[in-house]
Amino acid sequence: MKRVLIVDDAAFMRVSIRNIVSKNGYEVAGEAENGAVAVQKYAELHPDIVTMDITMPEMNGLEALIAIRKADPGAKVIMVSALGQESMVRDAVMAGAKGFVVKPFKEETITAALAKL
Repeated sequence: MKRVLIVDDAAFMRVSIRNIVSKNGYEVAGEAENGAVAVQKYAELHPDIVTMDITMPEMNGLEALIAIRKADPGAKVIMVSALGQESMVRDAVMAGAKGFVVKPFKEETITAALAKL
């Protein structure tokens, strides 16, 4: 069973993603409310997949993505953000993101992004 780390500063988004992940055969390895905590939890938990919000306090998702990929070049990170702008998608992909989901999302969008990994 693949383990997922859920990163979002909004508690309701973490709950929403947690419910989708859990009911679709994935294990929730942990959750983080900002990029700094995400980097720390990634090192502790070694999840198979990370869902990462972009706009967060302390350390944003792009910075966290870069830090995680520096520590583990094989890390599989899916960016999840309301910022569906082309430049944001391009920056995330160039930094090593394996997928990009735009909020608000449907359950199928998250499950499809997870299944690709």
